[in-house]
Amino acid sequence: MKKPKAPKFVYVPKPIRLNKFISNSGLCNRREADALIKEGEIKVNGAVVKELGTKVILGTDVVTYKEKPLAGEAFVYVIFNKPKNTLTVGKDPQGKPNVIDMASKACLERIFPVGQLDKENTGLILLTNDMEMSKRLAHPDFYVERLYHIVLDKTITDKHMKDLLKGVPLEDGLAKVDEIRYVGDEEGPALGVRLSVNRKRIVKNLFEHLGYKVEKMDRVLFSGITKRDLPRGRWRVLSDKEVSFLKMANR
Repeated sequence: MKKPKAPKFVYVPKPIRLNKFISNSGLCNRREADALIKEGEIKVNGAVVKELGTKVILGTDVVTYKEKPLAGEAFVYVIFNKPKNTLTVGKDPQGKPNVIDMASKACLERIFPVGQLDKENTGLILLTNDMEMSKRLAHPDFYVERLYHIVLDKTITDKHMKDLLKGVPLEDGLAKVDEIRYVGDEEGPALGVRLSVNRKRIVKNLFEHLGYKVEKMDRVLFSGITKRDLPRGRWRVLSDKEVSFLKMANR
């Protein structure tokens, strides 16, 4: 007796919550999406929707904000190796591109940088349309492992290296590095610094507090993702394995 043929798999899109759809579009995070819904700023198929529990179907329902359609896009994660004198966000008065412009061909979705690197600094920037992850990774209360190669204006003392490991009192509280070592076989101004404290300009502030000037800074690792073999000014889309690692490492 022949076995009956298994029915062909037919994809049936599942409804998703409206706030998630809006967040996936890159407009804002879910909490901000809830506020837009309650304020009557969102329309579904031409009608204003204020019910927070509303669900929509991707590819079927039309969701608009200020009469512009939103695309409930799949999340995209891209890393970019930022060159020197390139802005992370905003426009340069002299017309130089920012990282969003330079990585614009990475995908069709609108992606934005997670955190910032100062104009003169170089290295790894994560860009994504996953707004919830972006805000979590950039929040000062969230610990994110980062590795920098830096060059100081002079060789750091052993005492100051120990101070950085123990903790340095800054204006916004005590901060420390997880690991610090000289780059190369001899003592010198070039250092590798690993830390997870997530504050604005934390590396610069730590060394300036101890009397050093950071002349060069290159970020080579961010939350377990590296820019190995990625030339300066180039981008690449993260693999599924890297995305899974990124999510697992930052729950």
